[in-house]
Amino acid sequence: MAQNDDDRMVLSPVFNRSGERTSLPRHQMPEEMMLPSTAYQIVHDQAMLDGNSRLNLATFVSTYMDKEAELLYAQTVDKNMIDKDEYPATAEIEDRCWRILGNLWHNPDVEQAIGTSTIGSSEACMLGGLALKRRWQHRRKEAGRSTEAPNIVLSTAVQVCWEKFCNYFEVEPRWVPITEDRLYLDGHDLEKYVDENTIGVVAIMGQTYTGAYEPVKKIAAKLDQIHSDSGVDVEIHVDGASGAMIAPFCQPDLEWDFRVPRVASISTSGHKFGLVYPGVGWIVWRDKEALPESMIFHCAYLGGDMPTLALNFSRPGAQVLLQYYQFLRLGREGFTAVQSGSLDVAQRLSSAIAEIGPFELVSKGDTIPVFAWRLKSGYTDKWTLFDLQDRLRMKGWQVPAYPLADDLADVTVQRIVVRAGLSMDLADALLADLRTEVEFLERLSGPMPREGQTSAFHH
Repeated sequence: MAQNDDDRMVLSPVFNRSGERTSLPRHQMPEEMMLPSTAYQIVHDQAMLDGNSRLNLATFVSTYMDKEAELLYAQTVDKNMIDKDEYPATAEIEDRCWRILGNLWHNPDVEQAIGTSTIGSSEACMLGGLALKRRWQHRRKEAGRSTEAPNIVLSTAVQVCWEKFCNYFEVEPRWVPITEDRLYLDGHDLEKYVDENTIGVVAIMGQTYTGAYEPVKKIAAKLDQIHSDSGVDVEIHVDGASGAMIAPFCQPDLEWDFRVPRVASISTSGHKFGLVYPGVGWIVWRDKEALPESMIFHCAYLGGDMPTLALNFSRPGAQVLLQYYQFLRLGREGFTAVQSGSLDVAQRLSSAIAEIGPFELVSKGDTIPVFAWRLKSGYTDKWTLFDLQDRLRMKGWQVPAYPLADDLADVTVQRIVVRAGLSMDLADALLADLRTEVEFLERLSGPMPREGQTSAFHH
C-alpha cells in the first residue's frame, strides 16, 4: 500500500540507533524490530504532548501517589484480578477492601453482605443497576406479572454511565430535570416518576457538574410515603463515585449510606477520592438478598468457593492492592486529613473566585472538593467562560467550561476538581493566572472570535 509523507513518523537522529529505520509507518506495524530504548523514546515523546496531569483540574481521577505506591504498582502490574485461584492473596485483599468500605458505610452486618472490585465506578454502577433490574424481574415473575418495560428514576445531572446502563440493559430512564430552583434530585414530585415498573432510584453523592450531594435520606422518606400511599416499594442505589470516599471522613453525621434502610447498594470510585491510580472501583450490597444469585459466578478458591461478579473479565489486580495500601497507609486519620485538606483548598479557591467581578458561584466546594461558577447574567458580550478556559490552557491549566444538563443547557459553568496533588501553593498560582487572564479578557475592545470554537470537555 502506498503511503504519503503524512503517514510516516520521521525519527530524530538524537535517539535513533545505527542500523535502525529512520522513519516508521503510523498506522501499520513496522516490519523490523528495534531496540527497546528507541521504542521507549518514541512512545515517551509522543505522550509528552499530553497536558500535565497534575494541572488537569477537569478530571476526578487520581494523578498522584507516593513512591512506595508506585513501587508496589510496578511490582504487581502483572496480576490478573479475575484469576482468584492463581492469585489467592490478591483475592483475599479484594475481599478485605470491600468489607472495609462496607463498615465505613455503616453496613449493618458486613459478614452477611457482598461486594466486589470493578474496573471503575461506571462498572460498579452498571452492576448496581443490573441487580435492581434482576430483583424487580424476579418479584414480578413470582407475582405472575409482566417483566417488560422496566424503568429507573434519576436526575438529568447523573454521569453518562447511567445513560449507558439504560441503553445497554434496556431500562427506560425516567429523567427528573434539574432547574434553577432544584439543581439535584431531592424527592420533589417523585411520585410522578415512580410506578410499579420502577426498578430503583439513583441518588448521587457528588454530582460531576457541581459537586452537590443529593439528599438520600429525604429521597428515601419520599419513597416511604409512595410505598404507604400506593404499595409501590422502591429501593435506592447510591452512586457515591466521589462522595462515598469524602462523606465518611468529612461529614460523618450525614445519613446517606446503609443507615438509610432503602439503600440497597453503594458504589464508589477507588481511583477518584479513593486516592488510587486509574483502574479500580467498588460496589457493596446491603446483604446477599440485595444481589440476585443469578448474577454471581462461582470459582474454586483455596479448596472452597469464591463468588465472583463483573462485567469485565481480565482486569488489573495491582490497583486493588494499591487501594489496600492506601487504607493501611492513611487509615481514618490520614483519609480525613487528605480529604479535609482538599476541601480547604477548594473553598479557598471558590471564595477567591467569587470575589472576582464577573463571576458568581454555582457551588462552593463544601461537599466534595469540587465547585463551579458562571458569568453573571448579562455581564459581557465580549468573552465567555470558553475563552477563559482557552486562556488558562495556554498557562498549562485545564479548567473546563461546559453547559449544564437538560433544562439548564443554556447555562455555561466552569468547574475545578481539587485532588490530593493540588496544594495551597499551586492553588495560589492558579488564582494568579486566572486573575491575569480575566484582566486580559476585560481589556478587549471587541468580542473574541467565535469561529469553530467548541468545548472538548465531557463530564
